[in-house]
Amino acid sequence: MPAAAQPVAAPLAGLTVVGLEQAVSAPFCTRALADLGARVVKVEQPDGGDFARHYDAVVHGQAAHFVWVNRGKESLALDLKSADGAAVLHRLLERSDVFVCNLAPGALGRLGLGADELVRRHPHLVVAEISGYGADGPLAHKRAYDLLVQAESGVCATTGRPGEPAKAGPPVADATTGLYAAFAILAALRERERTGRGTVVALSMFDTMVEFMGYPLTFTRHTGIDQAPVGLGSPAVAPYGSYATADGQTAVLGTTNDAEWQRLCAIIGRPDLAADPRYAGNADRVVHRDELDDAIAAWCAQHPLADVQAAADGAGIGNARYNLPSEVLAHPHLAARDRWREVATPGGPVIAALPPPVFGGAVPAMGAVPALGEHSDSVLGWLGYDPAAIAQLHAAGVIWSPNLVTRTVN
Repeated sequence: MPAAAQPVAAPLAGLTVVGLEQAVSAPFCTRALADLGARVVKVEQPDGGDFARHYDAVVHGQAAHFVWVNRGKESLALDLKSADGAAVLHRLLERSDVFVCNLAPGALGRLGLGADELVRRHPHLVVAEISGYGADGPLAHKRAYDLLVQAESGVCATTGRPGEPAKAGPPVADATTGLYAAFAILAALRERERTGRGTVVALSMFDTMVEFMGYPLTFTRHTGIDQAPVGLGSPAVAPYGSYATADGQTAVLGTTNDAEWQRLCAIIGRPDLAADPRYAGNADRVVHRDELDDAIAAWCAQHPLADVQAAADGAGIGNARYNLPSEVLAHPHLAARDRWREVATPGGPVIAALPPPVFGGAVPAMGAVPALGEHSDSVLGWLGYDPAAIAQLHAAGVIWSPNLVTRTVN
């Protein structure tokens, strides 16, 4: 490890978070907190655990989604439907600061773990409850997955091409809601410093995506027009898109203001376009998007990508190379900035990107991905259960640990 990157106290060291979580949104929230030094105890059902563990088996026999969002956590396999299991959870919450949950609608209440009841019983606790559509309203009862929320919130109508809507590739409804939850939790903890009491923070994936739809919704409210999606481009500005180059690559470039438009016309050798009043303002250029795209495409087709980018950089025009995921893995910019780290998993080490926040002198924790129930015994020991009591809970099926197999064999 370089001398400049020696670990210092992590920003969230000393914070204990309990996640009753599955899939992506809540796990992404708690992983973000874990990367910043929080202790995260992931509570899973003994029978299979988080269902995202079983989406696929491409990462040393583990699911890619699960490995992505569950590093740095301790797994406690606990039967919450049993009275003893509920007692373990409440003892854990007594010693914790934050509880994060994203179970199906009504599931917390059926377990006797409603958010308001939890805060009443554990007044110090910050409870973050992530749902699909919120606690009330006509959609509150519905299950919500990333694609469904993207469709319901209009996100899919802003991607793809007219007549060919598309889901945003990454699970943006899940991930952005998880990040909103993380910073809402930090705000609630700051308030707890003043009041001494916890609170309930409720987050809806639908509400998050409506927030991210701010531009298209504002445009439509004031024009009555549903903008047509433009694929690898933006309906808000033109020219702005992707163009094939002479060497079979794809350049992505465009303009965001009139001065950039003038400079772009200069590098493609079309002063006539710069002088044409039909293209004077951005709103005018949006109307004539297709003919401007044709002019830029004709120029790009005559030059290799490196020359296109060099000319654009020289003129102060934003540009990028269209990359496949496999090309991002080998991206020289990531390599030059040392943005990859090794993370341990039960199936073997994997390489993961560093989390985006960079704190001076602090190294993100990026702990291991846990096996189901890997930390059941150690968490209960931390809670004060003696070995005999832990063995009784194992025997009753209240907790589970992979260590149990070893003890049984021996």
